[in-house]
Amino acid sequence: MGKQFGIKGFISTSLIDWPGKICSVVFLAGCGFRCPACHNSRLVLEPDSMPDYPLMEILNRLSRKDNWIDGVTITGGEPTMREELPRLLRLVRATGVGIKLDTNGSRPDVLQRLVNRGLVDAVFMDIKAPLNQEAYSKVAGTRVNIAAIRQSIEILKKSNLEVVFRTTAIPGLVQEQEIEEILHTLGDVQRFIVQPFRNKETLDPQFSSIPEFDRGRFDGMRDRFEIVPGSSYEARRIARAG
Repeated sequence: MGKQFGIKGFISTSLIDWPGKICSVVFLAGCGFRCPACHNSRLVLEPDSMPDYPLMEILNRLSRKDNWIDGVTITGGEPTMREELPRLLRLVRATGVGIKLDTNGSRPDVLQRLVNRGLVDAVFMDIKAPLNQEAYSKVAGTRVNIAAIRQSIEILKKSNLEVVFRTTAIPGLVQEQEIEEILHTLGDVQRFIVQPFRNKETLDPQFSSIPEFDRGRFDGMRDRFEIVPGSSYEARRIARAG
């Protein structure tokens, strides 16, 4: 049954994938992007080389009466590439836990259906780069439909879900100027986080030789750009609104 849904990995307990919650994590195969800095390259390039994880084992874990998991993060790869995703989410929903979806926003039609059907409680969407064709396609490693990305952003901004937009800061590709452009495009959002580039096991092996940002510079980007409760950016935004 795991093969049918493209389940290639499972983490029973995570304290970091859904902030504020204890969650399990399900990894689905396949993605339309080829981000050179991606660290889940086997899920993208060679998912058939990975064993299938049994869905029933996951559902049984979630359904146990002594289970203390708050929710499940469905990630990838890109989950919306899977035609069976709605059915998978319904099966997970039946266990009584919350559902968070990680997505790159490339399939707004699927995202809209999931929102309309109440199959997700939270969506974390990766914004790869400033929303212009050249920059976005370079970071995504393939030609990207920018209109689809913009549509997904608007779907999430209009929803009543927990929504987090996030960008990975990548030396030489996505730095302070690019993050500022992304924030300008996003406009008024509830949460935006900056993630660090890690040069381990990247899809493009050349990216493994790129030095990671030093701690001081990356912390500076987080302090300047992140929109989370108590952040400097959030305080400045509240002050401007007042």
